[in-house]
Amino acid sequence: MDEPASRSQGGKAPPLPEQVLAEAMAEEDHPAPGPRTPRYILLLALGALGVVYGDIGTSPLYAFRESFHPAYGLAVTSENILGILSLIFWALVLVISVKYLVFVMRADNRGEGGILALTALILPGNASASRRPARLRWALILLGLFGTALLYGDGMITPAISVLSAVEGLQVATPLFEPYVLPITVAILVGLFLFQRRGTGGVGRVFGPLTLLWFTLLAVLGLRWILQQPRVLVAMDPRYGLDFLWGNGWRGFLVLGSVFLVVTGGEALYADMGHFGKTPIRLAWFGVVLPALLLNYFGQGALLLTHPEAVVNPFYRMAPGWALYPVVGVATMATVIASQALITGAFSLTMQAIQLGFLPRMEIVHTSATEIGQIYMGSVNWALMAACIALVVTFGSSSRLAAAYGVAVTTTMVVTTLLLALVARERWRWPLPVVLATMAAFLVVDLSFWGANLMKIPAGGWFPLAVGGGVFVLMTTWKRGRELLAQRLHVHAVSFGDFVRRIHPERIHRVPGTAVFMYSSLQGTPPALVMNLRHNRVLHQKVIVLTVLTRRRPRIPEPERIAFQELGPGFYRVVLSYGFMETVQVMRDLRLLGAYGLAVEPERVSFFLGREHLRPSGRPGMALWRERLFILMSQNARNAADFFGLPPDRVVELGIQVPL
Repeated sequence: MDEPASRSQGGKAPPLPEQVLAEAMAEEDHPAPGPRTPRYILLLALGALGVVYGDIGTSPLYAFRESFHPAYGLAVTSENILGILSLIFWALVLVISVKYLVFVMRADNRGEGGILALTALILPGNASASRRPARLRWALILLGLFGTALLYGDGMITPAISVLSAVEGLQVATPLFEPYVLPITVAILVGLFLFQRRGTGGVGRVFGPLTLLWFTLLAVLGLRWILQQPRVLVAMDPRYGLDFLWGNGWRGFLVLGSVFLVVTGGEALYADMGHFGKTPIRLAWFGVVLPALLLNYFGQGALLLTHPEAVVNPFYRMAPGWALYPVVGVATMATVIASQALITGAFSLTMQAIQLGFLPRMEIVHTSATEIGQIYMGSVNWALMAACIALVVTFGSSSRLAAAYGVAVTTTMVVTTLLLALVARERWRWPLPVVLATMAAFLVVDLSFWGANLMKIPAGGWFPLAVGGGVFVLMTTWKRGRELLAQRLHVHAVSFGDFVRRIHPERIHRVPGTAVFMYSSLQGTPPALVMNLRHNRVLHQKVIVLTVLTRRRPRIPEPERIAFQELGPGFYRVVLSYGFMETVQVMRDLRLLGAYGLAVEPERVSFFLGREHLRPSGRPGMALWRERLFILMSQNARNAADFFGLPPDRVVELGIQVPL
């Protein structure tokens, strides 16, 4: 019965499908990666500058300026300048250096980071999840999904505010450019999004060096003014920040909404951890990024101590007149690189959501033959482009966009802290008092920024919240709809083993060839197989029921890719496992069966797929409007044959009516 398994490579039988499912439901961490050479770590750190730190690296263009926005009514005095600088300094130290680089980056999901990867650690089926009340677990999962959805809203704002703030430097050079700032910004954004389909492989090699040039420019501009006003360095004393908050009361609290702009790249830093690793990211931060940012912010403060009127745009006022146009050019380049990282991050986030079952299938194009993370998703790309252009035209300036920026990121940071507390308690086994004390310290900072940013909602902060809320509804509706659909299909389902035993070989004609029936369940019999037998009264000599399983690990090594079991003469159940960051390639991986004694030529296989025709029913399980939304999403989802990479000329689809 299990003869093919006994002929596996190296004499080791492949796991059975049930074993794979059990492993997927209780996965543990991968062992740590092997040692890396110092030269390799330095090269990775250089690459991290362009991808990981693009967002936070362009904040000096607008963050300090916005802290003196006229809406706050703050005078440009020595006390206020030093107080805001102190808050900026300690925000960078506490939020980025301590929280993210020391603590949050420990919570990796098999080397991958980001709030969605963090949420995957607490999905039902993890060992720790079984000891947690179901309601609490699902509340935390929903929080993680909401935080993920919010990143789309800020992902739309980041390219718009970054590029627009860079181009606005032309107005500093001469007012003649003022009518052309918006058209130039829109043209740059259009070019940026049109470029996406070509991939980042060719440009990726120069991202790091160009961003290093940008951080060098930040440091040089800031150092020039610090040398003229060295007393600005006293702002590192936290008492200046505390005195500012105490002395300005409510206005001082509201300023935290602008101070937060200096750390908006924290979540992007965590999400890109899997591309470079913890050590290179930390090395780049402490060796280049943090010193350059601090020098620039303190340089802007030193400038204002001497020239308070420069508050309208302190970044560009730091540059000497002859260098203004080159600085604008380098700044525009840096913002394009920062935007590139955010856009590709949205692609990766969407792919993870699809693999984890929170979004319908979409077309994913790999733009590199060697780098799996370099992908392109047309639907996401054009939606982001339309939103960015609409934001630029609607808000008209980076100052107005800054009023909309930060609400979603602060919310996501609060959610990350809550999820991190659970990981620290359940997976790291920290004592409860240590968890509560550490996370309370983080929440004091996070909630302060969050509360200040909530005041931005009427001025534009509603936009990322609306986008995030819409994406959250789509994600939860799709997940719940797929669960309901599975329940409806499996009510009368017969296990595949029982189906095989009930077949009378003398009554069924077996035709040459191999038929693969795609099915999501490891238990039942595919409806397409039942309908094919009922209507055609024939079966192929080899019948394979194939299930594609997305694991909670980012990637699956090839030796662990496949599991199968022989259930009867010519009947097999096969499972192909993929990580949530991988693309499904059925045609490629069916060849792996040959190593276990089941010879399959993918080019001569017929694939049978079931196509459900859904109807709203109003039955318990989901609201009627959500049923209709789920049906609409299903109708617009990418074709299953395309998603699995199946040749269309060998695919047979059999339909079935399913009332939700």
